[in-house]
Amino acid sequence: MKKILFLLAISVASMGIQAQVKTPAPSPAATVKQVVGLTDVEIKYSRPSMKGRTIFGDLVPFGKLWRTGANKNTTVSFSEDVVIDGKTLKKGEYALFVTPKADVWDVFFYSDTENWGTPEEWSDAKVAVKTSVKPEMLNRNVESFTIGVNNLDNNYGVLEISWEKTVAPIKFEVPTAKTAMASIDKVMAGPSANDYFSSAQYLYQSNGDLTKALGYANKAVELDKNKAFWMYRLKSLIQAKMGDKKGAIETAKTSLAMATEAKNADYVKMNNESIAEWSKK
Repeated sequence: MKKILFLLAISVASMGIQAQVKTPAPSPAATVKQVVGLTDVEIKYSRPSMKGRTIFGDLVPFGKLWRTGANKNTTVSFSEDVVIDGKTLKKGEYALFVTPKADVWDVFFYSDTENWGTPEEWSDAKVAVKTSVKPEMLNRNVESFTIGVNNLDNNYGVLEISWEKTVAPIKFEVPTAKTAMASIDKVMAGPSANDYFSSAQYLYQSNGDLTKALGYANKAVELDKNKAFWMYRLKSLIQAKMGDKKGAIETAKTSLAMATEAKNADYVKMNNESIAEWSKK
């Protein structure tokens, strides 16, 4: 009996050790998502609060690199290339670091996003874009550190960093006209070879309308300019499934020649096996 009670006590103690106490984070994590024109912008950061403290020039010293928030470095991502201060920032995710001063802030978009705070070893080679902005004074306090995307226009947005009585605006331009025209041109030009291929593949794999699938496959190979052997492979499979073994063999031979030229062993093997199978009487 004593042994059972002893084991039970150990079990309860173990459960207590494994339990996790939940308390509010001093600097809660936040994610901001905003579409600017046709560009997706996402910010991930932590939000410390003033709590009666003097922030800039004290808690956040002037002239010293700052993580732009708390905890893990703040990140900003763009789905398209953007322009900041006349410099192109390639689409992707960047850590956002700043060096605040009383009259100007230096802002860095840093390619290494895996830092807890600032990097142990700073590398200028990882600075994708650097710009400088003038901080503006507010007539009110911003208690919790805030980053937002404001002053939206089809062609630009403003990344605003706000805390205490200071806001630092970083304007970025987005390629809305270029992206929109590319989309318009694509749609107006009609379906691409890949669109027809995907449609034919779906109908073939789902046992759909094979006549329609073959029509789509024919369109795909007609529009293909890159010797896409996989498109001819699909057409041959559709032909074989429809009972046209002779046509399937001829199409498979075309796919085989292209796959051989491209040195794709898998498609060479598949085409050879299908030709042999379909050639049987």
